[in-house]
Amino acid sequence: MMTTDTQRPRPGAAILRTALRRNIGAMIAGTVLMGLYQAAETAFPIALGLIVEHTMQDRSLGSLGVSIGSLAVIITTVSLSWRFGMRVLQKANTTEAHRWRVQVAACGLQPVARDVDGLKSGEILTIATEDADQTADIIEVVPLLVSSLVAVVVAAVALSLADIRLGLLVIVGTVGILSILAVMSKRIGSSTQEQQAKVARAGAKVADLIIGLRPLHGFGGNHAAFGSYRRVSTDAKRQAITVARVNGAYAGTALALNAVLAAAVSLTAGWLAFEGRISIGELVMAVGLAQFIMEPLKMFSEMPKYVMIARASAERMALVLSAPPVTVPGPERPAPGGDLEVDGVRHGTLRGLKFTVAAGEFVAIAPYQPRAGADLVAVLAVNAAPPAYEGVVRLGGQELADLSVEAVREHMLVNPYDAEIFGGTLRTNIDPSGRSRTLPEAVEASMLTDVVALHRDGLDYAVRDRGANLSGGQRQRLSLARALAADTDVLVLHNPTTAVDAVTEQLIARNIAKLRRGRTTVVITSSPALLDAADRVLVLDEGVITAEDTHRNLLAGDEEYCLAVAR
Repeated sequence: MMTTDTQRPRPGAAILRTALRRNIGAMIAGTVLMGLYQAAETAFPIALGLIVEHTMQDRSLGSLGVSIGSLAVIITTVSLSWRFGMRVLQKANTTEAHRWRVQVAACGLQPVARDVDGLKSGEILTIATEDADQTADIIEVVPLLVSSLVAVVVAAVALSLADIRLGLLVIVGTVGILSILAVMSKRIGSSTQEQQAKVARAGAKVADLIIGLRPLHGFGGNHAAFGSYRRVSTDAKRQAITVARVNGAYAGTALALNAVLAAAVSLTAGWLAFEGRISIGELVMAVGLAQFIMEPLKMFSEMPKYVMIARASAERMALVLSAPPVTVPGPERPAPGGDLEVDGVRHGTLRGLKFTVAAGEFVAIAPYQPRAGADLVAVLAVNAAPPAYEGVVRLGGQELADLSVEAVREHMLVNPYDAEIFGGTLRTNIDPSGRSRTLPEAVEASMLTDVVALHRDGLDYAVRDRGANLSGGQRQRLSLARALAADTDVLVLHNPTTAVDAVTEQLIARNIAKLRRGRTTVVITSSPALLDAADRVLVLDEGVITAEDTHRNLLAGDEEYCLAVAR
């Protein structure tokens, strides 16, 4: 009796079935047209044989004219059927690849992360591009496989009419070739899947390297990082060479076997003509078919390889598409207001963290250990889902676990210190939706006004991907402006001014306090300017709150605090 695991269909196979099912119309049309193409191509050497046969017998100009007209019809059929058949199939292939790319990207954009078994963003990008394309290739593979089979069958039937031994030779030879190549294609599938995984890891590594290039240069870690990437890339190169060897062996074997079959058909036809068992016209047809049949046989023999590659890519896509969400969010929405409560949270370096921020309050949290601030940000941003930590976080009096993630992020915006800058303009980076009512105020509060004034296009100044044409301080202020322009009930900022000078930092701190007056604001920072602007400061040490007061009172009465934050 089969177990449940063996009865359940493999996710990769399900993806391929879905691709085939929703493109069945295009595949039928493509199969008919490509089958017509292969049949017309097969008819060409048959027609040549008949022309030779009848011309030698009749020696009539009328017969010659009919023959030439028949060849013209065959050539026209070959040209049009190939053109329109490939147009139909490639359109369906491109459309299907687009669908899978969008689906994989949608998984990455969902508010709840998926358990993708340790895949990095760079690997998911490879899956959404190369693997999606290779999976969609199955739409072309099936019609081409069927049309190639049509050509082989037509050739076998035509040769059988001349002599049954020629037809049997084609059928037996084709079956033998495909049996050998089917075994070799399994090796290609496993090698290709391993290569795709290693290339994806190399892509993820170089993406991480590019993102961290500036800080790596700062502390001299760039050489170690480059060495790490070189090792990963070398592994990918070795696997690519292995795949190339396997593909080369496969292609060479297929070509050699096809040539042997064609030679066997030609030699057998020559022997039969020599024995007088077939005519000269039938010999011409047999030799022509023997040469022609190499193309459909080559295509026919390559299809198992592409099927295995498509299966390997589909299996990799299934890692993302079939991955369960890290957590199942609740259906509720937070109540209006902005109170925030962290009750006994244990996560990473946090050890039963407890504090409350009342609605409309401006609170600064001074972490003595930077890692603790990052762990708190992960919890508040729902990057660490409620099941991943102990304790409770309440927003508007309701637990995060009971709220939908979309509602949490609409109500509470957590802006990390390394927020992404996107290619576009200053305006689209600050207000991606184009609906912000506080964009001018956000630009002024973040002190981004000098950047806007510096360029003739103002807010429409073009920004390169990752803000490559902006300084570190400009990128940070742009990120802060985006967070302020969102105007959410609760705003959490993590080290928003680490890349700006002290004077600008003072102005930004006052502007944030002014702009966010009456709205709940939490700033996780060691900046004296921001700490001084807050209504009160919570000292986060060894994962718990150890002190609470205004910045100036803490400076006057807490020597450790003074040493930690004074600059």
